[in-house]
Amino acid sequence: MLGDALLPSVTEAGGFGEPPAGEAGGAARDLVEPGCELYLVNRQADAPDTVWVTELWRDQSALQAVLERIKGSPETAAAMKLVAAAEMIELAHQGGKGPVPAGERS
Repeated sequence: MLGDALLPSVTEAGGFGEPPAGEAGGAARDLVEPGCELYLVNRQADAPDTVWVTELWRDQSALQAVLERIKGSPETAAAMKLVAAAEMIELAHQGGKGPVPAGERS
């Protein structure tokens, strides 16, 4: 079974346009974090300054390890300068179609 899911929403500070979400999407392609099963970056169609990130983590401890590692880092500080507002929704994964957990792959 897959673990904890997060649905963060970030509203970018004005004047940046397309690049910040685009940079986040590019960074997501290179994301190699133990326990990260899914990381998608999307721009809200009717609110172009709003970016939604879909994250799926193996478990809460994998997520917490990453948050502790990046807390206070120069990269995090630079990214936060682009944020006007943020919201985090925690979800309890119930199922659906998506990545197959490593232990269940054939």
